[in-house]
Amino acid sequence: MNNKTFFITGGGTGGHIYPAVAVADELLKSETTEKIYYVGNPNNLEFSIVLNKNYEFLPVISSGMPRKVGVAIVKWAIQMFHAFIKCCIYIQKYKPDVIFGTGGYVSAPVLMAGIVMKVPFVMHDCDANPGLVTRKLSPFAKSVSIAFDEAKNKLNNKNCHVNGNPIRNEFSTLTKEQARLNLGLADKLTLCIMGGSQGAQTINKATVEILKQLSCDYGLQVIFQTGKKNYDEVVEQLKSIYPEYNSDKNLIVRPYFEDMVTVLKASDIAVSRAGSLSISELCASGIAPIFVPYPYAAADHQRKNAKNIVAQGAGLYLEDSEVTPTTLLEMIKSLVENPQKLHEIQQASLNLAKFDGIKNIVKQILEV
Repeated sequence: MNNKTFFITGGGTGGHIYPAVAVADELLKSETTEKIYYVGNPNNLEFSIVLNKNYEFLPVISSGMPRKVGVAIVKWAIQMFHAFIKCCIYIQKYKPDVIFGTGGYVSAPVLMAGIVMKVPFVMHDCDANPGLVTRKLSPFAKSVSIAFDEAKNKLNNKNCHVNGNPIRNEFSTLTKEQARLNLGLADKLTLCIMGGSQGAQTINKATVEILKQLSCDYGLQVIFQTGKKNYDEVVEQLKSIYPEYNSDKNLIVRPYFEDMVTVLKASDIAVSRAGSLSISELCASGIAPIFVPYPYAAADHQRKNAKNIVAQGAGLYLEDSEVTPTTLLEMIKSLVENPQKLHEIQQASLNLAKFDGIKNIVKQILEV
């Protein structure tokens, strides 16, 4: 049997990394898979996530393109050229049969090396407005997987498949009861507050002010992901507002959760940014989301993502500029105090979930 070697690439944020990891994990189950290598930036989140996986990490130093012309862009071009050469060397050494990329600046030199070294590749883009790397390199891809049908018109590749986002299998197997047990929580109404892997200061500041109220007045369990860079600041503020927060069994406050499947499956309501992968995972968890889109996202894709979901009755919407302790609390209360509304949004959210996305993407890759 002619077993295959795969290069997987995508990095920078969880929205690029987790789909790539989900696909890599699924490919590992195939009897035709010989070896998987993950090509990413060792200074980014992908390194720590891939560390515990059964595939080798190949380091490439890359960064986002500077917006202004000057010395910085010359340095960036040199860095990307070095990354491209390194990827060519990796391809020469490990001889991948197919490359799979999920976008982000780290995937660009890998896919470009694939073009030059004549290694076929498949791309996945999770947004309604595809990212720069996908838009520029998709004409060279054997096929492209997309999460939103409307992305098809923005890509120059006739072999596009609408698969939704690849989400981990645990979303369909882990129960809410078991997820709560795993986190040491009781089996009662649970709220998750998160600003993505990087955190969100606007959400954090409002949350700190109302955390005691949510727990003591409404009996809510709250899982609060602050983001790594904001954690110390959040803890300092919490200590002054609610010194006993650390001993409150209703609260879990952490900088980051490696296992977001358990966190989301344990939750009933979530306050979240509106990245495409986050939306897919919220829907797969049957959560009622309160979206606070990141206002500076490329091509304003988070607002468009969120409004698309809200229009289908599967979430609530709050502008980042409108977030205050009062507005956030009122929106959470509108769900907590209205079980029927909560249930309807949860059901609408679950109805949008696509659990077969990962299998369809793997099939697409194996066909190459």
